[in-house]
Amino acid sequence: DVQLQASGGGLVQTGGSLRLSCATSGFAFDDYAIGWFRQAPGKEREGVSCISSSDGSTYYATSVKGRFTISRDSAKNTVYLQMNSLKPEDTAVYSCTVDQVSVETLCRFAPSDFWGQGTLVTVSS
Repeated sequence: DVQLQASGGGLVQTGGSLRLSCATSGFAFDDYAIGWFRQAPGKEREGVSCISSSDGSTYYATSVKGRFTISRDSAKNTVYLQMNSLKPEDTAVYSCTVDQVSVETLCRFAPSDFWGQGTLVTVSS
């Protein structure tokens, strides 16, 4: 079974940093694009950043470009999201997902049926 477990969330002040981890199992890690999504209270789920399975290509939402960095570690079957210069509007539950599609398709359309439990990020002003 595909399993995805997000961790690393917490409470941070504006301008602070957090690193989220998505630990995965149950599938061929190197064959799947992996993405981070977030959902704030009362808002729709938003694709934050996705990374490809093959060439390392990435996709970032406009709102996080230059502040967030996605990476993957094949030895640990884990994807990371380094979040810097955090803003109150980054407050949300962050979840990870996987699929065998392009990073843009994954982040823009979230076609996957596989979602892990999220981790809450709260940025105080």
